[in-house]
Amino acid sequence: MILAAGLGERMRPLTAKLPKPLLKVGEQSLIEHQVSKLVRAGITDLVINHFYLGDMIEQTLGNGSRYDAAIRYSREPIRLDTAGGIIKALPALVEDCFIVVNADIWTDYDFASLAPVDGETCLAHLVLIPDAAHNPGGDFHLAEDGTVRVESDGGDGKFTFAGISVMHRKLFAGYPIQPLSVVTLLKAAMAKGLVTGEIYDGVWIDVGTPERLQDVIALETGAAGETS
Repeated sequence: MILAAGLGERMRPLTAKLPKPLLKVGEQSLIEHQVSKLVRAGITDLVINHFYLGDMIEQTLGNGSRYDAAIRYSREPIRLDTAGGIIKALPALVEDCFIVVNADIWTDYDFASLAPVDGETCLAHLVLIPDAAHNPGGDFHLAEDGTVRVESDGGDGKFTFAGISVMHRKLFAGYPIQPLSVVTLLKAAMAKGLVTGEIYDGVWIDVGTPERLQDVIALETGAAGETS
């Protein structure tokens, strides 16, 4: 599932008439790059939620066939936040276990390296980033046993949640479709030792501001120059 229902307010004026996932990096939009990376990793059945100017996302991506993917959409009449958006989309998510990725991150993370979670001993697996410039305080701790925790067990400092994860539908069991952050559900599961994590120190940018979009464009332009 690709989460694409944000308002992109920090991106204005670029998002005044365009949803943030459709901002361009080179010839493709952010979300097209994400779709292409998932497909290259063998992940071709995709569900995308949207709210703000979501029809434009559907018009751009269509049914996904030109990306060698099958795309379905979950339209939100009100903003449901991350957990609410996933809960609404659960009927379209065929498997009990699925990858969740934010539409507005730029990364060279290999999605093919993600493994399923069993829904019994683990409800979610998170990719974590060290030293994220936009979030110096971090989000969560990673314990020595590989579980993610809100409080430290004496190990390393906090890491930032990368917006890349594997989740099991049992994480959302019993919750109605309503505005709700997935962080709330993750923290409850962490308290029971049911969330694992890994640290990724490769390329990763949260494309949340016009300045960071320019960073990505510069990075991509430089990479293209090196390979030409």
